Amino acid sequence: MERRDKINYYLDIAEAVAERGTCLRRNFGAIIVKNDQIVATGYTGAPRGRKNCSDLGYCFREKMNIPRGQRYELCRSVHAEANAIIHASRNDMIDATLYLVGKECSDGSYVKNASSCAMCKRTIINAGISTVIIRDDKDNFRVVRVYDQWVLNDDSLDLNLGY
Repeated sequence: MERRDKINYYLDIAEAVAERGTCLRRNFGAIIVKNDQIVATGYTGAPRGRKNCSDLGYCFREKMNIPRGQRYELCRSVHAEANAIIHASRNDMIDATLYLVGKECSDGSYVKNASSCAMCKRTIINAGISTVIIRDDKDNFRVVRVYDQWVLNDDSLDLNLGY
């Protein structure tokens, strides 16, 4: 039996976490890992006590035809990355890795060119997370070095706010 590589092992866990998501458009799962220990998980869903889009039966952004990567202030959900960060201690996030997987609700495919939105990027930077690994398909992924790619190469200066 061939053993799954560790990065895809953690991405598989993040993918399982995404299954708890309640968005009707795209569901993401995120896990934060430090020193080979999972310290927090998060998925896409409305704040505690509020109705999820899956409960309401519609997505407000979808109803308004809002393109991907825009107008997140209109979204009912807390993003997976933010939910994972909320559940971790600051100490556990410094130099940690966040694993991120997104799936399309319409057909179950992986979100193409997935990345954290501008708000989640800022949250990840401030949390002290050093690396983000994003799944492209079942076996392939991209590695983001947060400081080099999101701090030094600050895409917000060019108003590149989408994902």
